[in-house]
Amino acid sequence: MARYKTLLLKKGKEESLLRFHPWIFSGAIQEMDEGIKEGEVVRVLTNHGNFIAVGHYQVGSIAVRVLSFRDIEINQDFWESRLKSALRMRINIGIADNPSNNTYRLVHGEGDNLPGLVIDCYGETAVMQAHSVGMHMGRQQICNALTQVMGERIRNVYYKSETTLPYKAGLGQENGFIYGGSNDDIAVENGLKFHVDWLKGQKTGFFVDQRENRALLERYAKNRSVLNMFCYTGGFSVYAMRGGATFVHSVDSSAKAIELTNQNVGLNFPDDKRHQAFSEDVFKYLAANDGKYDLIVLDPPAFAKHRSALHNALKGYIRLNVKGLERIKPGGILFTFSCSQVVTKENFRNAVFTAAAQTGRKVRILHQLHQPADHPIDIYHPEGEYLKGLVLYVE
Repeated sequence: MARYKTLLLKKGKEESLLRFHPWIFSGAIQEMDEGIKEGEVVRVLTNHGNFIAVGHYQVGSIAVRVLSFRDIEINQDFWESRLKSALRMRINIGIADNPSNNTYRLVHGEGDNLPGLVIDCYGETAVMQAHSVGMHMGRQQICNALTQVMGERIRNVYYKSETTLPYKAGLGQENGFIYGGSNDDIAVENGLKFHVDWLKGQKTGFFVDQRENRALLERYAKNRSVLNMFCYTGGFSVYAMRGGATFVHSVDSSAKAIELTNQNVGLNFPDDKRHQAFSEDVFKYLAANDGKYDLIVLDPPAFAKHRSALHNALKGYIRLNVKGLERIKPGGILFTFSCSQVVTKENFRNAVFTAAAQTGRKVRILHQLHQPADHPIDIYHPEGEYLKGLVLYVE
């Protein structure tokens, strides 16, 4: 039995834990030992005093993120065991140790039974991100376990949690290498090369979760004029180029994103005149370019990070998709996405349905898209399903 301070649940509040849901909300707690600090590992007991879980304590709505439903110590062996399990799955499904792809997610929070932790691999560099105080406190032990499990696969670990940790925790976290160090920022995805901006880029520096959706777009790109909205690092643009697009236009309001897109296109297709990038507001760009494209990608940043923003987010998705559906050529294909966790598949599909109805165009769904296999969803934690997309044929 591990020697940790304890939390006692209110009567009946263990029901979700008996179904292996990995979150305990603050309202479920009856009492707790004195002196429990944020980020500390705690044992959780039912109202009858029976052990039910061990996890990281944190101030806020989600009070405990469960690490194990067994009464064990959270030590080096624990981290190594969980990381070995995560790596084994990626090898078994052909994502890790793949010579044409060294870009993948190794740890996807609750999906890998490590809530609050994300680790993405880019060649020999792993980018580690904590979304909970507990994972931040354990970062060096996790790093040690990671380098042990990964062996020669990983020579550098970059810790990037400045923007993902709770502001009120006052941790004063700065991003930086906690193991090794490298200026080589080029990673390979499905045989294509990309600069990964883990220093200042969004998420861990690249949107790993769109890999398979980019590959799908490549299949549709041949002889099409392609518009990639919210292009960020130009992932969809590069795949469209390889797929044989007649020309590709990338648009983002961020000048830094346009610079990265141009670098990534140049890395794979130097001096190729088919590509142009524009730093402009996407709505203004769509309004000014009617009937020019027969393949459009709408991949905006999350419109809603919290449930309170859901209504406005859905209005935003309707507005954006109306613009895309109005502007695309007859016979065109629209890839449209939402990465907002609080927006369900049904919410998003209804928003796109509403947009289609407003335009009056005939629209058919070709594909329903989601996050790839290296972003697994714990079957007991359906909230882990965050990325959803539709591929539409527009007459």
